[in-house]
Amino acid sequence: MNQDSSAPAADGDAGSRKRWGIRKRATTTAMAVVAAALAVGGIILLVLLQTSLIAATESAARQKAQDVITQINDQDVTEAAQYIASTAHSGQIVQILDPAGKVLAASVPAATKEPLSDLRPGPGQTLTRDVSSLQSIGDEDEFLIIASGAQDRTGTYTVLVAATVQVQADTVATVGWFVLGAAPVLLAVVGAAVWMLVGRSLRQVERIRGQVAAINAQRLDGRVDVPPTGDEIHALALTMNEMLERLEASDREQRRFVSDASHELRSPLATLGAGVEIAAADPSGETWNGMKDVLAGETARMRYLVEDLLTLAKTNDGTFSTKHTDVDLDDVMDQEIRRLRSTSRHGITAHLSPARVSGDSRRLSQVVRNILDNADRHARSCITIGLAAGPAGAVLTIDNDGPPIPLPERERVFERFVRLDESRSRESGGSGLGLAIAAGIMASHHGTVRATETPEGNCRFELTWPPAADPIHGS
Repeated sequence: MNQDSSAPAADGDAGSRKRWGIRKRATTTAMAVVAAALAVGGIILLVLLQTSLIAATESAARQKAQDVITQINDQDVTEAAQYIASTAHSGQIVQILDPAGKVLAASVPAATKEPLSDLRPGPGQTLTRDVSSLQSIGDEDEFLIIASGAQDRTGTYTVLVAATVQVQADTVATVGWFVLGAAPVLLAVVGAAVWMLVGRSLRQVERIRGQVAAINAQRLDGRVDVPPTGDEIHALALTMNEMLERLEASDREQRRFVSDASHELRSPLATLGAGVEIAAADPSGETWNGMKDVLAGETARMRYLVEDLLTLAKTNDGTFSTKHTDVDLDDVMDQEIRRLRSTSRHGITAHLSPARVSGDSRRLSQVVRNILDNADRHARSCITIGLAAGPAGAVLTIDNDGPPIPLPERERVFERFVRLDESRSRESGGSGLGLAIAAGIMASHHGTVRATETPEGNCRFELTWPPAADPIHGS
């Protein structure tokens, strides 16, 4: 029961969080931060203001007491009494007490009867005290009392200066009310500004989202508008366009792959279909005996093509796996050269040095075989093979005396179903997958294959591998 009852509440909380979008969360967060900053800043401001005002009041009171003491020391008490009477001002009350503690003079008539405080400092001493009111003169304001001692030939006199701090307290309270009253206005302004700014940014994001949502498999050429703001929204739009370009290129490549594969498979399938129909129409079986070799060849050709397509698909989608071991590349080359010599009508020259690489020997044999078969198809009379090893790794060159691949086509030749000579038949020119498979397998071995030309101007394919973990050994 507890679990059943809590599930709706959890769903409700999730729904509430969803309803609170980025705009509301950003506005609420900004207002909360500003409110906290105003509260902390207001408190600090009021404390500093009060401290500053009290310090100024105390400094003025101390200075007043020191001036009266100077009058007593330089002149006499009578001159000091005249001084406090002539310099009296509102907010400050001054008394001179005799050694017995009686009031000798005061700046206001109300303070001539009783001392303002019982503080009695010694000569040269100053004491302070805060009082909530001066009952002796009937004043209910808060006061700061400064008491200083002055030595005369007749004894120690006391100078009392009572400075009101009520004005300062009222000032701090007024400033506090102003801050408190301005806070809601400031919060409203901040909230409105953040709401508008976030909304403006989200409108651009919403426009990008709408444009991306309208792009489907039928119109991958669509792009989003890039705002000229140079901010994160600008970067987001650029990233979205780059992603759409990659998707379009991938879709275009996939469609071309399917089209080319269908085109390649159509011919053997048509041959097989026609052969089966013709053979089935001949009850004597003579047609079958005459066509079985052709049908077997087309079946083998289609099987090899499907295997090549599967290998190429794995190298492209990252699922192609190889078992890496130390491989003597010169042994692999020796076997493939023996095979080629048994079938080729061209002269073959090989210069092999011991070389060890890390990889899958079966896949490396497939790479070498594809490159050698390509060289055999395009050579006029001879094929030259060279294998060398060094600290940077192994380098294999396969040259043929045919024309070199044109410079603009040297990258495209490793794409799928590419035949630079479109006039060649598929029987003589292959399926157009051999070089693409070789490039994919080399990439999985962290190696490279590139088309170039020899110093004499003939065609060359150059394959490079990084060094194996073990040092290169001789055979």
